Amino acid sequence: MTASTSQTEAPAFGTYAARGFVAWAIRHTRASTSAWLSRRFAFLLRRLAIAHLKGAPVDTETLGARMRIHPQSNVCEKRVLFMPQHFDIEELAALRRHVQDHARDGYHFVDIGANVGAYALFVAGLAGSGARILAVEPQPRVFAKLAYNIGLNPFGTVKAVACAVADKAGELTLFLDPRNEGESSVRVLNSTSAQAVKAPALPLVDLLASEGFARVDGMKIDVEGAEDLILEPFLAPGNQHLWPSLLIIEDSTSKWNVDLRPLLEKAGYRLVRHTRLNFIFERPPQQG
Repeated sequence: MTASTSQTEAPAFGTYAARGFVAWAIRHTRASTSAWLSRRFAFLLRRLAIAHLKGAPVDTETLGARMRIHPQSNVCEKRVLFMPQHFDIEELAALRRHVQDHARDGYHFVDIGANVGAYALFVAGLAGSGARILAVEPQPRVFAKLAYNIGLNPFGTVKAVACAVADKAGELTLFLDPRNEGESSVRVLNSTSAQAVKAPALPLVDLLASEGFARVDGMKIDVEGAEDLILEPFLAPGNQHLWPSLLIIEDSTSKWNVDLRPLLEKAGYRLVRHTRLNFIFERPPQQG
């Protein structure tokens, strides 16, 4: 379930460097501010640039890493290509502080629902050579892009794993939204054109054991509504040594069958920020 990050089968990085209007649009969108008019103009430029690309990718540096971005059908890729300065600002700031506080011990980070690697590579760029970063992505097409992006960078600390994380081991059905490749879930999606593929799955505890993780410092989970399937068994007594002191979870409250906040509070977590898209929880690492 692990990936090779060989670049031998793909055109060299730089082949798809932005040029002409696309390069101009990227410069201007990356200079946009949080002001309403500035962002509206940036969204217009983004839409025009994507149309101009006609399906081609863009080789770029963003969030401290090299990436080959395919912005046509992935919301995450659109955001990190054109407006990385607005990408999950509070979440990345929390991660930056957390890495700074813990990197001396070799930072251990797990990114579940890694998409094309934005979070995993951002952490890798901060954490240094002693880090261990696990980037977990079950969607085959997105996983291929994740593995490629990892291989573009010299960090040597990021490992991609092609599997889903769930409440039990086995094979599960993963629903894919063709309008947004980054949106895949074991929950049925609202899209009427959603596709389904089979994916191997492991509980989080089993995945960490198989990868030799004896502790986790930081974790991000973005699995389109299945966060409760992952965290409810993970928060069982006996797993405390694996509980991260920083936990970023997509806010999919309306899709959960289990309310995670009481479970997290019982485990010693406190909610430090509720952003537009995510919950940020912290837990003193000395507990448990």
